[in-house]
Amino acid sequence: MKNINGYLQENRQKLLDELFDLLKIPSVSADPIYAEDVANAANFIKNQLVKIGLDNVSIEETPGYPIVYAEKIFDKNLPTVLIYGHYDVQPVDPIELWHSDPFDPVIKKTDIHPEGAIFARGAADDKGQMFMHVKAVEYLLKNDQLPVNVKFMIEGEEEVGSPSLAWYVKRNHDKLKNDVIIISDTGMVANDVPAITTGLRGLSFVEVCVTGPNRDLHSGLYGGAVANPINILTKMIAQLTDVNNHITIPKFYDNVKELSPEERAEIAKTPFDLDTYKKALDIADVYGEKGYTTLERQSIRPTLDVNGIWGGYTGEGAKTVIPSKAYAKISMRLVPGQDPDAIPGMFEAYFKSIAPKAVKVEVKNLHGGHPYVTPTNHIGYKAAAKAMHKAFGKNPLPIYSGGSIPIVPLFEKELGTKSVLMGFGLNSDAIHSPNEHYGVFNYFKGIETLSYFYDFYKNEFNQK
Repeated sequence: MKNINGYLQENRQKLLDELFDLLKIPSVSADPIYAEDVANAANFIKNQLVKIGLDNVSIEETPGYPIVYAEKIFDKNLPTVLIYGHYDVQPVDPIELWHSDPFDPVIKKTDIHPEGAIFARGAADDKGQMFMHVKAVEYLLKNDQLPVNVKFMIEGEEEVGSPSLAWYVKRNHDKLKNDVIIISDTGMVANDVPAITTGLRGLSFVEVCVTGPNRDLHSGLYGGAVANPINILTKMIAQLTDVNNHITIPKFYDNVKELSPEERAEIAKTPFDLDTYKKALDIADVYGEKGYTTLERQSIRPTLDVNGIWGGYTGEGAKTVIPSKAYAKISMRLVPGQDPDAIPGMFEAYFKSIAPKAVKVEVKNLHGGHPYVTPTNHIGYKAAAKAMHKAFGKNPLPIYSGGSIPIVPLFEKELGTKSVLMGFGLNSDAIHSPNEHYGVFNYFKGIETLSYFYDFYKNEFNQK
């Protein structure tokens, strides 16, 4: 029997080829033209889970895209680990900025990944990271070394807010019963600085529409006399933050839990070089809420960002119109204490209050999610930390992530168990952007680390 590193070395090309086959499937959940491809990705995962020896593998129908479920139950007295991931991916736009086909994965060396990175949509978010779990369990089952029960729940709608997941989880409490949930959809500080995410920001996502005249108008005949919705919308957006980049929505900060000086000091211990950060993004300076560091701004502070804005004529040449409507999509990242069910109402009331009478304003609440914290004294966290120490030779840092995974607080609410966010990506992986990639080192180190987790978790579970 080979140890995990020997196994990975012997099966290196096979493990890459299998991941590449998954990455080639354009499972873009946001665009209905890819519906068949999303279904194909679900079937690919199902076949993989059957192949590695799991039981009760099934495509679970939902009101949207299906969830792939599988399990291996050895003994009901053993602890049960639920593994969550997603097989859907973000759209690839703007396609012209990709250096290679986003659905034809290639390995290229980079400064951060000298042994190569896998360039493809979904390489890091989340196909590559989810697939590490499949391969770690495969190794353990082949060698009769899996010491706990496992369940897999892999969904296909994470990139559109997981609208069907809550429906599924609420109807399957018994099937999904577990002692801990493990998720790899987060990252580390660097390849030599392992980390476990202990906190996630929540999310409130809205779409706004500003309507002026009942039709597009000639800008020469009507310009200066009728409100231009694009002009009005941009002025309204500018009023959502003040000169210190503090969000101006009344009561927005009322329940924000401020971190203590000691907690902020712990965040400051995270290795971070501001010049390297700016160089990587090709920016002259950082920008954000006054009084907070860059690490704090992107992790423990609420934010408001315009994610898209459109209206009027945007084609080639000129068309001199005052548009009838202008639109924007706006996201707000939330921190512990803030309620994603209350924030959209606060936003709508304020946004409408700053609109002039010359326009009508509509606000649609698209989706949201609660902030989340996993205590570092939780047995799942302790097991993950020990697994990372064994793989990397050093203790992982507990970090806060600026991202949101709305289903994590949902799991705790519905299933009563904590999630361990044990990711292996890097901030430089360009997730959601052109040229997304995932280090070959990270892929294999993830499989290795995850294979260690289960023994440590069983030990922690038995000692609690």
